[in-house]
Amino acid sequence: MKQVAQKPGRIKTLKIDGRDVAGGENQVILDVAREHNIFIPTLCYIEGLSVSGGCRLCLVEITGIPKLVPSCTTRVEEGMEVFTDTERLRKYRMMMLELIFSERNHVCSVCVSNRNCELQSLARRLGMTHVRYPYRYPKLQVDASHNKFAIDHNRCTLCTRCSRICHDIEGAHTWSTMGRGINNRMITDLNQPWGETETCTSCGKCVNICPTGALFEKGKSVAEMVKKPKSLPYLLHTREES
Repeated sequence: MKQVAQKPGRIKTLKIDGRDVAGGENQVILDVAREHNIFIPTLCYIEGLSVSGGCRLCLVEITGIPKLVPSCTTRVEEGMEVFTDTERLRKYRMMMLELIFSERNHVCSVCVSNRNCELQSLARRLGMTHVRYPYRYPKLQVDASHNKFAIDHNRCTLCTRCSRICHDIEGAHTWSTMGRGINNRMITDLNQPWGETETCTSCGKCVNICPTGALFEKGKSVAEMVKKPKSLPYLLHTREES
């Protein structure tokens, strides 16, 4: 879903976790919650990029709707009653988080982004102490063909932030996905080695937006792998003005 900058629209009043809040009719629940300092976990969502709604960690409960709904794609409505932190949601989010860890080789102690990883921070904040599901331990490649950067598919969560920033802000369209289900993975230029792509501008935006150690800059130590996702709104504004 393309995130298009637009005015908030008419004001809608609603309740989030019992608090009376207000938001524009064009705003989604996640944005209104954040404006009122209400925490909803996210992994694929990031302000300034188009929305994928893929990680399912931002699901919320709405009175009158049996299923859980993604707060990043659901617009606020008048009289809506939203719950962001229920027992049902805590169990679902923990399951999703553990499945993300177990699907690939997310072992924090040997990761280049240890202590600078959004997935690790999220697990800590949500109280994850172990993974109940067996790790798949897939044998995935590390593409280090680029002269500055590398991608370790073992650390990738398929959040697609890299492809969206490459498309939405840099306009290079280098990154995309290939395959389905457990065989899905990020690729560059129709599955060419990253270092051989003709579209990559080597801007490094994809590396800075990656929430884990999947994309990293060569030659940097663990302590230096600090990323800068909060610079994106400025970059998007700059692109729109140019």
